[in-house]
Amino acid sequence: MITTKIAKAVRLACVYSAVSVTALPAIALAEEDVSETDGEIERIVTTGSRIARTELSNPTPIMVLDQSDIQKFGTPDLGSMLAELPAIGSTNTIVGNNNSNASAGISSADLRRLGAKRTLVLVDGKRHVAGSPGSSQVDLSTIPSALIERIEIITGGASAIYGSDAVSGVINVIMKKNFEGFEFNASGNTSTEGVESGTHSFNIVTGTSNDNGNVTLYAGVEKTKQTMSRDLQQLQNWGTISNPDDTGEEDGIPDRLRVPNVGSEMINKWGVMNPFAGSRFTFDDKGNMKEQCVRDGTNSFAFGQFADGCDTAFYTEDYENIYPEVNRVNIGSTFNYDLSENVTAFGDVKYTKSEIKQQFQPGFRFGNIGIDVDNNAFLSDEARVALGGTGTASMAKFFDELGNRSANNRRELFRFVGGFNGIVTASETDLDYELYYVYGETNNVRVTENDLIVDNLSAAIDAVVDPNTGEIVCSDYTAGSVDAAGCVPYNPFGFNQASEEAKDWVSADTTRQDTITQQVIGGNLTFDTAEFANLQGGPIAFATGFEYREESSKSITDELTKSGALAGAATPDEDAEYDVSEVYAEISLPLLSGIAFAEELTLDGAYRYANYSHVDDAVDAWKVGLMYAPIDSVRIRATHGSAVRAPNLNEAFSPLSPGFARVSDPCDADNISDDPDRAANCAALGIPAGWEANDNVSIDTLSGGNDELEPEKSTSTTAGIVWSPNFIDDFSITVDYYDIEITDAIIEVSSQDIADNCVDATGGPDDLYCGAIDRDPTTFDIDLVRSGFLNAAALNTSGVEAEVRYNLDLGDLDLAGDLKFMVFVNKLLELERFEFQDRPDEINVETGEVGDPEWQLRFATTYTIDDLSISYGFRYIDRVVTYDVSPGGGSPEDLSPGYVPSVTTHDLSFNYLINDSLQVYAGVRNMFDALPPGYTVDAQYDLIGRRVFGGVNVRF
Repeated sequence: MITTKIAKAVRLACVYSAVSVTALPAIALAEEDVSETDGEIERIVTTGSRIARTELSNPTPIMVLDQSDIQKFGTPDLGSMLAELPAIGSTNTIVGNNNSNASAGISSADLRRLGAKRTLVLVDGKRHVAGSPGSSQVDLSTIPSALIERIEIITGGASAIYGSDAVSGVINVIMKKNFEGFEFNASGNTSTEGVESGTHSFNIVTGTSNDNGNVTLYAGVEKTKQTMSRDLQQLQNWGTISNPDDTGEEDGIPDRLRVPNVGSEMINKWGVMNPFAGSRFTFDDKGNMKEQCVRDGTNSFAFGQFADGCDTAFYTEDYENIYPEVNRVNIGSTFNYDLSENVTAFGDVKYTKSEIKQQFQPGFRFGNIGIDVDNNAFLSDEARVALGGTGTASMAKFFDELGNRSANNRRELFRFVGGFNGIVTASETDLDYELYYVYGETNNVRVTENDLIVDNLSAAIDAVVDPNTGEIVCSDYTAGSVDAAGCVPYNPFGFNQASEEAKDWVSADTTRQDTITQQVIGGNLTFDTAEFANLQGGPIAFATGFEYREESSKSITDELTKSGALAGAATPDEDAEYDVSEVYAEISLPLLSGIAFAEELTLDGAYRYANYSHVDDAVDAWKVGLMYAPIDSVRIRATHGSAVRAPNLNEAFSPLSPGFARVSDPCDADNISDDPDRAANCAALGIPAGWEANDNVSIDTLSGGNDELEPEKSTSTTAGIVWSPNFIDDFSITVDYYDIEITDAIIEVSSQDIADNCVDATGGPDDLYCGAIDRDPTTFDIDLVRSGFLNAAALNTSGVEAEVRYNLDLGDLDLAGDLKFMVFVNKLLELERFEFQDRPDEINVETGEVGDPEWQLRFATTYTIDDLSISYGFRYIDRVVTYDVSPGGGSPEDLSPGYVPSVTTHDLSFNYLINDSLQVYAGVRNMFDALPPGYTVDAQYDLIGRRVFGGVNVRF
């Protein structure tokens, strides 16, 4: 089927290009840079348009990073670099994905914090295959940073130009081309504060050219060292506890306090008997009975504070990754060849192999291990007496002796781009055209190690002494679910007391294989009307094109996982695909130019039509833009448009799957006052006043895709001014306002939202959402939540950005060298999420919360004298609160401290060109080791602290 569709698309491309060439006369583009040295035309195409124009002449605000900017970040990971920019969230960076198996090691961009799935990533203007199954998210870490010429970022809807997924904007990575010679790069960074962290990379680039073309080859390796939470300087198992001095709501006393050393005395790696009773006790390594610590303050049912520490408590930081271990190899090649004076063939091929090791907690059983006190062969006599000598006792344990549930990912990505571009002349009009084909494939084999086979574990722990032989055996050899006849007794008391054979019988590694493919055929045509029609401001410029695209994603799970025998959720196979055909047109009308009060007046427009195979109706997107310069030094610019995003494969087609989630029960005494309707609705469900939930443990969930989803719709508006005064050379100020509003946004209704919506409805419990929840009839705790994807949400964001750039030739002041300044400021005015757009009163305001500061600022300056450049910069993140700022959501009284203070980090670096062939650079990131407090590990912050980086570039 795919072959047939591609063949049809090829024929469509040929017909479309033929019709375009014969039907649309054109000449060279209206705006172009002409090199006086060779007389050739260099066209500068920025991401905001398919029509060539310079950065400040575009009605859409564009941010540009070049190779010199990239070098100063001191890391090879592009996603982490971009996340330091105020416009881009860190939600899906390598740190942000540290709790995901499928996305382990992937680093993506989240423009405007509207979700990485709403950010379209292009490489040289073309789509790139996704890195995570079922999604469109591009793994930016697979794009070698040493080969990047520049990165162009447009924030705001760009669907009319580039298609679906561009709701919040586009990131276009422009790669180096026509490289000649040989280049070797080596770089690395490491902590100066003893934190186990760092990266290093090596790569080579070589290229050769002749009169007809160029071939470039590159290869590189990168390594990211694993960083565990326990390695970070500022972390100390921070958590919250109930404030014993609190007398109630609005008493001016914090309800909860942030404190270090919050853990659980109810579970650990040695095993805890009677974990939920005051008579609990634990063991030493050898399984001898040992008293358990007593908490000093209460976090929840399962967790509390141990002010002086507790060696036998469980702490989450002992097991968590901040950075996974990543080993990556990149190889590839680009080429271009002039087939004739006006036809060039081009291509790009790359292969990336990544090996990622992500750490998760070991398998555990929280109170659901039953110990036969009378007969268990491994239980010590002292412990047997303490347990009353008879009956069944409860036990909780993390099975550290099996090892962490490490997620080993081997991800391989292959991508090929090939095509033709050139110029066709009709009369005296030049038509620039491009036809291209893209194939991308990502294969990921992810192995989760040391998962528990639940029934086998229960059978192995139920060990007795055989009266006939005196040997320890399993009490019931039929109780296991996998290889039941092979039951091996397991000693759970203490640490690592079980035999290797027993460990093997109660645990297993699980394997899941993902295959993601993308095929694209497209074409673009640009021209203007200078030959036959001109407005007062000049010729009309056109761009038009088409794209046919197929996306597929398949995930195959091993039979053991699908059987449901493991402690993790049984996961079914997934296999889905869709295709889309699109056409677009763009026009730029230079209405006025060079007259009084109208140095420039240009009106732009764009329209795109798309037909998706998995959406009932065709969708369209449009955009209009205005550039007005009353005088040469001032430009006023504005855009307004409508964008769309079609449901991705996971949202539309993922099968119904069981899983786990953490839910803070809205009917709990600590939460019941967060909404005015909760108390009455919880009472209507039969839940008593003052009830305390056992909600620090995972609950079962069922969730899946929805093939009835419709595309999201959004409108985006930008308006700004550009000032480039004639009396100051190389100086500019831009100020832009942006506003994006998304309706019918696709969300996976979270278990927490379902629980909240059940009891937050006005007029009684909401039957729809309450019906998706199963509660234990005795304890009232939530046992199961059913969820899925809906076109239910609305998202709004707006803000103001300002950028100041100044390049100063110090020779004008009789000083040596050049000085460059850049200041970028973002003021977030609004970030609101309506999880259910038909409930406008249930608004989730995120402005000023962790991850969404109201103010962010970046400053950078570089002084260059001869072959030496010295750069200094700082990054400012505003103070944010850690409570819910939504109306009725929370208050500063909820906990203390209830905020993360502002954080400013300073960087210093230098670059020295020793000779024409050798360049060295080095620097310090976060010079003063500025860290956020230990109670946040949000990926927006620098969590590592002071570190040094350096590199060498050899070229000849």
